[in-house]
Amino acid sequence: QVQLVESGGGLVQPGGSLRLSCAASGSIGSFRFMGWYRQAPGKERELVAVISAGGPATYADSVKGRFTISRDDAKNTVYLQMTGLKSEDTAIYYCNAKPYSSLFSAYWGQGTQVTVSS
Repeated sequence: QVQLVESGGGLVQPGGSLRLSCAASGSIGSFRFMGWYRQAPGKERELVAVISAGGPATYADSVKGRFTISRDDAKNTVYLQMTGLKSEDTAIYYCNAKPYSSLFSAYWGQGTQVTVSS
């Protein structure tokens, strides 16, 4: 059982920046993908960015060029650097760890709130 703990959320003005962190209780190298998802009020949870064990990352079109996902396997931590924040980025952001085998369910963190408002 792996626990994921997000941190770094908060209130920021439009155009501002935040860095989210996701600390895992186990080795993130044992997962096929580590990712960030978000869920805004009244909307479904959506993919923000994922990064594979080898490093390549994939981003939602809405955040390309503004958000950067990275990982530090030595610290078992995944980061999401967010710049140029917009009001539509307001959501609860969740960390996700997807195992290599489809026999196992993905792990989720408890989420961290990001609010972009003036």
